Amino acid sequence: MKVIPLILSGGAGTRLWPLSREQYPKQLLPLINATTMLQDTVLRGAQVPDAQAPIVVCNQEHRFMVAEQLRHIGIPAASILLEPVARNTAPAVAVGALEAQRLHGEDGKAVLLVLPADHVVRDLAAFVRVASAAVKAASDGSLVTFGIVPTRAETGYGYINTGPDVGRHGAQRVVQFVEKPDVKTAESYLAAGNYLWNSGMFIFRADVYLEELARLQPEMLRCARDAIQNAKRDLDFIRLDAAAFGRCPANSIDYAVMEQSERVVVLPLDAGWSDVGSWSSVWAEGAADAGGNVATGDVVMDDTSNCYIRSDSRLVATIGVHDLIIVDTKDALLVADKAQVQDVKKIVATLKAARRSEADMHRKVYRPWGAYEGIDEGNRFQVKRITVKPGQRLSLQKHHHRAEHWIVVQGTAKVTRNDEVYLVSENESTYIPLGAVHRLENPGMVELQMIEVQSGSYLGEDDIVRLEDNYGRGN
Repeated sequence: MKVIPLILSGGAGTRLWPLSREQYPKQLLPLINATTMLQDTVLRGAQVPDAQAPIVVCNQEHRFMVAEQLRHIGIPAASILLEPVARNTAPAVAVGALEAQRLHGEDGKAVLLVLPADHVVRDLAAFVRVASAAVKAASDGSLVTFGIVPTRAETGYGYINTGPDVGRHGAQRVVQFVEKPDVKTAESYLAAGNYLWNSGMFIFRADVYLEELARLQPEMLRCARDAIQNAKRDLDFIRLDAAAFGRCPANSIDYAVMEQSERVVVLPLDAGWSDVGSWSSVWAEGAADAGGNVATGDVVMDDTSNCYIRSDSRLVATIGVHDLIIVDTKDALLVADKAQVQDVKKIVATLKAARRSEADMHRKVYRPWGAYEGIDEGNRFQVKRITVKPGQRLSLQKHHHRAEHWIVVQGTAKVTRNDEVYLVSENESTYIPLGAVHRLENPGMVELQMIEVQSGSYLGEDDIVRLEDNYGRGN
């Protein structure tokens, strides 16, 4: 039986600010090891027997980064569905199920393995073993959820109250889904022994999920069908119809289907799972020293214990601190008590209210052609480091308010300036006057690195008039 990993990669990860930001969220980051959480999730799904190429549902702003990360691990997606707006997990799974039927036949019995892109699973063999049993249960028509065997009285997760085995493949009856409890209630759940953490991972046949959605959430299914039927192909992506998907009721798969269906069963999973939902979770997943510290980057510590310290660019030194989270990026520093890291999202809300760019993007911004990074800025000038991947090019564009001076430090640039087309080599420079139609390309085999000095009355990224673009981007 075909198993289709359906990877949900639409989250923003605001509780892991300042590393995770709206335009570069936690699933796209190498938080735990050298590969990103999205890559780990895709690789994990690929280990389940009979796994096919994955379907990925993601924010349209992340599309090129998602595709690039999958290319790096050699597992291209069967489809990448782009959400024009966030509508929670139930509609995302609906469009994924409909796409699976389109790819594999509506009469087929393909099984969806629904995996959030931002979870950690340490014991891959245990995961594959339970997932294989879950596939068998799902083939019989069950909606299977993974219940994590709890290791502590956790108040940050929902719980599943389990009943007796249902007599097939180790699955258990679900008595009740329970909201996040207080400490005393969580302790009672742990002592009772029949409660599991609700993981947000599922296995079921695409047709079974859509049948239940038709019964329980008919309007959601109608909107999802319209979003798929009116979708547009854009390069390697499928753009869901914005109007139809926007009409979808926003609801989680738990509330919309799993808590209401009579076909739900649960399989216990003990595999070192974490949803890495806070900086304290990242600390718990790290390799701690004798003092309980997890340090990443250039960090020097004295009389420091039980801290998570991360530096992405410069030396961070600590003396006499304990139980802290310290995360230093190029444009923002977070210092928080480990017991209060759930409140990081309040900081993000404050930054958004003030319309500060640090809420949404890093100093280094990724684009389909490469990346740019702010180095310095002042009154009427801005300096950026630009990298362009081999064979890629920026849009043909012009600016109303700024001129640009380009200095090549590595590789060769092919420059279009009005009617001229010419090459600029290492240690050479060129000038783009205000209003000139221009384009930057990398015709070589190595990465092009360039310093750009902008000058003018307005230097915002919205002062770009795109005349032609390889990546389907408008103004």
